[in-house]
Amino acid sequence: MAIEPSSLKIVFYPDPVLRRRAQEIREFSPRLGEIVERMVFLMREARGIGLAAPQVGLGIRLFIADVPASEGGEGPAGTMTSTNGVEVYINPVLSHPRGEVTLSDEGCLSLPCIRGEVPRPPMVRMTAQGLDGTPFTREGAGLLARCWQHECDHLDGVLILDRFTAESKMKNRPFAKALERAYKPGRGGRSA
Repeated sequence: MAIEPSSLKIVFYPDPVLRRRAQEIREFSPRLGEIVERMVFLMREARGIGLAAPQVGLGIRLFIADVPASEGGEGPAGTMTSTNGVEVYINPVLSHPRGEVTLSDEGCLSLPCIRGEVPRPPMVRMTAQGLDGTPFTREGAGLLARCWQHECDHLDGVLILDRFTAESKMKNRPFAKALERAYKPGRGGRSA
């Protein structure tokens, strides 16, 4: 079923698309650009720094990130800690986690009102493709590395609820239950 990119909206927990592993993108068409354009609009409207395709109901391996330099922090030489505007990551693969795992507060546009501590390595390598299918590799640190890991989790059906520390899980349980009670099925996940 072809969908109109302009109809995409952020989906909320516990929508089943958020728990499915997204499919690899094999066709790089102008339609991907339209999807990305809509995702950028939705991410900015919600004041986020990243958004994965499953969060707009699409089961494809795509996410966007826009981590400003003012929030990225500092990393070792040769690593990026922020994006230079919005970056598109298609069929991303994370590797080479480095550094001592640290706890940091994370939220999610698909889990409104839920925030908690998530342990993650502070540096990772990202290999992905751009909108035209050209592959690239980047080394990331700080908030950018955390954002990459968070968005790649979405592509594998993993949510921050699964990664929270025990204390954060307990603190957020009532909010997660409220989202489950408020959920109205029907939108479902869609593929591109």
